[in-house]
Amino acid sequence: MAGKDSSADSLSNGAKLVIVKDPGYWIIENVFSFAECDELVASLSAARDRHGRAGTRHLMNNPKVHAAANHPALLGIASRTLGAAAVPYRATLFEKSGLANWLVVWHQDKALPLVSKNSSAEWGPWSHKAGVLYAHAPSWALSRTVALRLHLDASTSENGPLRVIPGSHVHGVLNDKDVFALARTQSKIDCLVGRGGVLAMRPLLIHSSSKAVLNLPRRVLHFEYADSRDLCEGVCLALA
Repeated sequence: MAGKDSSADSLSNGAKLVIVKDPGYWIIENVFSFAECDELVASLSAARDRHGRAGTRHLMNNPKVHAAANHPALLGIASRTLGAAAVPYRATLFEKSGLANWLVVWHQDKALPLVSKNSSAEWGPWSHKAGVLYAHAPSWALSRTVALRLHLDASTSENGPLRVIPGSHVHGVLNDKDVFALARTQSKIDCLVGRGGVLAMRPLLIHSSSKAVLNLPRRVLHFEYADSRDLCEGVCLALA
């Protein structure tokens, strides 16, 4: 995942078939032990948003979560993916079960938390989420970030796993119409990950998830890393 290496061949009609060597995601099993997962689950029990459907945001101020984000194994995975030293800047808990069950349509992760607003036309629209400023970011900024999804429970075909379209991140920032068009025509992969495993993914990788069909928990700590919190002059990622 460290680059955007691809090659092209010609189809019979003269069109180019792009073969992407970077699928935009990577699964690493057995990164955390079951005991470490249990410790994180216990520390998050009071922080969960019982009213939110999608999860609990802005967990970097939780000491256990902050320590996990800076775990040498996660920093190593993020650094290899980014090709540079990695800095964690955001953590979110996604908790899906029979009681908190939702469908996520095909999309890209395009918003970044920022310390302050800027006037560049590259950024926006702007919004606030739980007091943190967010903006949709340009491709160059998103290419300097990666998400690591630490699975506190096994992700199976029955508890609403993440689905991805391999290689779709190479298309850059897309509007919803183009995202759905690709989702109709491209092959998809269910990302099944064992407990303690990590799914690394590019933010522009098109992804979705279905509802769980069984009442099995699927708790995921979604960490985001960048090669630097200072993306350029006047643009700094917020700690969230």
